[in-house]
Amino acid sequence: MPHVFTNGIRLSFERRGTGDRVLLIMGSSAGGRVWTMHQTPALNAAGFQAVTLDNRGVPPSDVPAGRYSLADMVADTRGVIEALDAGPCRLIGVSLGALIAQELAIDHPEIVHSAVLLATKGRSDAARRAHARAAQALAESGVDLPKEYAAFQTVSQMLSPSTIADDREFSLWLETLEQAPVERVAPGQQWADLTDDRLPALAGVRAPCRVIAFADDLVTPPHLGREVAAAIPDCDYVEIAHAGHLGYLERPDETNRAVVEFMTAHRDN
Repeated sequence: MPHVFTNGIRLSFERRGTGDRVLLIMGSSAGGRVWTMHQTPALNAAGFQAVTLDNRGVPPSDVPAGRYSLADMVADTRGVIEALDAGPCRLIGVSLGALIAQELAIDHPEIVHSAVLLATKGRSDAARRAHARAAQALAESGVDLPKEYAAFQTVSQMLSPSTIADDREFSLWLETLEQAPVERVAPGQQWADLTDDRLPALAGVRAPCRVIAFADDLVTPPHLGREVAAAIPDCDYVEIAHAGHLGYLERPDETNRAVVEFMTAHRDN
């Protein structure tokens, strides 16, 4: 895969399609190829070039030792945008990727054209802080969960109850995750999170944005996404029903409509 050297490391990326460029920033513990299942084809069909990125810690990008900060990953992404001469850039980020996009819009407005923020937050409440501590404790333990257990945990935590209640859908998801190749993502990503309340800083964002929340998301629930949409001056809010934290995979048609609608509306801005 092509790559760039920035912020002291090598980061791999992939381009698909032609047209105005959109950089898609994945969340923690996953590679950029996840976007290519549903979002990249939808963007290409709408006349956009999709650029997917493997964040630090995800091979074939470099896997530095130690804990990664959100600032590390923001600097990485900024370097990719500058190396590709893609600014001001259209951004789509999910979860950790949305936090990266938000920080770029706050601190580097000159390289952000617009942003779609999926499954995002502007602060961490008590439940989210506890979730982060648990993930960090598991990462530090060095324990590799059995694939069957990890798959069940992902389905239980990341999908909508409506999907879990459907025996066929539940079984398909579980089988897919159990058979998926193990992706050795650096545990250091678990420390890349908000360290303080960023809602006041988001009030200074000038790029047009759209927050897309998933109604049954346990990791970044809709009320935290609504706070982000309310804080950013030029931002609207879309909530997708019957979807958990992986709603962009669980409800791809609804997600893609909301993404493409926003990107098309701001194509010439």
